[in-house]
Amino acid sequence: MLALTSCASTPPPTGDINAAQQAVARASDADAEQYAADELARAQRLLAMAQAALAERREGESRDLARRAAALADLAHARSREAVVVAELGQRQAEVARLRDSLEGSP
Repeated sequence: MLALTSCASTPPPTGDINAAQQAVARASDADAEQYAADELARAQRLLAMAQAALAERREGESRDLARRAAALADLAHARSREAVVVAELGQRQAEVARLRDSLEGSP
């Protein structure tokens, strides 16, 4: 019985690849091409490498590459969101300054 369980192989990393694909899509949807292009491009390359490794039945390597791709895509997503929030903050601060100036200039 012990011999049978030790010979069982781990399942293919299709879940990891799917997660990486979703992370890349989320980053793309968050305009990472504009705000985190390097990270997104690296994530896309790693995802392609993971898919190729899976096709060649190098499952351990595929899993590792897919996880790295997902992490980089998540980083690209976070950096993109940060850039958007910082830009929005700048706009709000400029709006407050304009309102303050107009109030100070009022009789």
